[in-house]
Amino acid sequence: MKKQISRISVAQTSKVAALLYVIFSLLYTLIGILMVAFGGSPMKVVGFIYIFMPVLAGTLGYLFAALGCWLYNVVAKKVGGVEFEVTDVAEPSSDTPEA
Repeated sequence: MKKQISRISVAQTSKVAALLYVIFSLLYTLIGILMVAFGGSPMKVVGFIYIFMPVLAGTLGYLFAALGCWLYNVVAKKVGGVEFEVTDVAEPSSDTPEA
């Protein structure tokens, strides 16, 4: 059975995207801490930027996800949304042990 995504929630999708960007950019914070602790003067400046990378990534992730969702909604309204097929699958019975 074919289904079509006709609209994407801008706010909810952007919140999820921003949170994912924050989680993925936490590695930069760890690198930044090491740069500040052990680096020279120019390295410390870059280290401070790295420490605040999750905030920057989360903010930009939210803004660009919101823009992408908004554009998708505009385009989907005019030409239709992304189509995909779904298949119903049977739930495993409770007496059958799972592998």
